[in-house]
Amino acid sequence: MQTELNKVVAALHEFYARETFLLERDVGERALTHRLAVQFETQFPGWEIDCEYDRLGDRTLRLPHGSTVSTDDHLAKSIYPDIVVHQRAIPNNLLAVEVRKSVNHQPLEHDQHKLRALTDPHLWFAYWIGVLLTLGKTHVAMSEVYTSGVLDQAMSGWFAQRLKDAGLSAG
Repeated sequence: MQTELNKVVAALHEFYARETFLLERDVGERALTHRLAVQFETQFPGWEIDCEYDRLGDRTLRLPHGSTVSTDDHLAKSIYPDIVVHQRAIPNNLLAVEVRKSVNHQPLEHDQHKLRALTDPHLWFAYWIGVLLTLGKTHVAMSEVYTSGVLDQAMSGWFAQRLKDAGLSAG
């Protein structure tokens, strides 16, 4: 898991080095996630990188019945992770990433709930790792790592330290 998270750190390093124009102008979150996904492509050869991807093979990615997560669709059931690292046809799901801008004052619970669901091994679309990133203009303001349907405190601490060591976080 540390290998994959180190690739996320490398992608974030390149993202912050290359996208100052977008970051300084406070562009929308989807523009930022697209540019971050471009950096993921160089870090995860052999994997497909998609933004807002709502499929698992031929099936629509949905949360379990009764979920409290609201979404972009009219049924409030489909979910659209910001960035996924996966193999579309198999399906094989490695990493789901939720990205927030530091100026976003909406509660974190929506993204946290989504990552708990996306990494839950009891659900048919489980991703191995989930990462929540809050992006500031010059550094990662906050991060969390999810595995097995829960916030992984140990991996979150390790990842936060890696970000700090790489000069990508203030904390």
